[in-house]
Amino acid sequence: MSAQDQLDVLLDGLTFAEAPRWRDGKLWFSDFYSHRVMCVGLDGRAETIVEVPQQPSGLGWRPDGTMLIVSMRDRRLLRLDGTTLRLVADLSTLAGGYCNDMVVDAAGRAYVGNFGFDRHAGEAPRTTVLARVDPDGRTTVATGGLMFPNGTVITPDGKTMIIAETYAQRLTAFDIGPDGTLGNRRVFAALDGVFPDGICLDAEGAVWVADARAPHVLRVVEGGRIARTIATGDRRTYACMLGGSDRRTLFICTNTNSGPDMADKRDGRIETVRVDVPGAGLP
Repeated sequence: MSAQDQLDVLLDGLTFAEAPRWRDGKLWFSDFYSHRVMCVGLDGRAETIVEVPQQPSGLGWRPDGTMLIVSMRDRRLLRLDGTTLRLVADLSTLAGGYCNDMVVDAAGRAYVGNFGFDRHAGEAPRTTVLARVDPDGRTTVATGGLMFPNGTVITPDGKTMIIAETYAQRLTAFDIGPDGTLGNRRVFAALDGVFPDGICLDAEGAVWVADARAPHVLRVVEGGRIARTIATGDRRTYACMLGGSDRRTLFICTNTNSGPDMADKRDGRIETVRVDVPGAGLP
């Protein structure tokens, strides 16, 4: 790690931080095994927004400011109404495993991924679908044949979605139609040996990738070239987000490992590093 890549610890003592989002001057995220949706300012002051009994994951907001939260284990999409969680959609008939990350588009449509299999029980990986939940609660299959659909971004023009397929070791792109349908599936980047988890997009169209099985984050350009690597010592990376007042602060969710065993270890951190190109698009 070069001097310019020096990481600073913003927050530690977490169980497993995931789904970081920059909004209203703070970083919002889910802490899996404490069942909390939280936010933290650049001063390191953290607060709990709401507790999600069945474990929170993906976060997003509708255009009217309504916060949407993925509830992992019961495979539901919830909305936060004041301090109360209310059901938006039950995804249990679509999701082949725990639900995980999500992106909400400018029209308020939520695209929700899932494991596709029972990872913690040792099942063999299999493909699954990306669910789409419209603002009226209608639920459809956005696309299928995905291998552990995970972190997802949408370009600033709203016309392209890029999704991390963790177990396929690739980033996959789709065109987004005016009605939210996905088409023209293609490989954005083949990443042999990389298990992409959370991702975020920058203003040059490159994707920052948290590699769930390695101690680094990667800046990947379309076609698969790795333009920059930021090492994270002996800590693996699980999600990342560009934020701060100029969106040039890269927030990285790190941990010593993953899985339910992390509940009691409190090894989770959010670390930061400055980068050259600001964030863009959604989330």
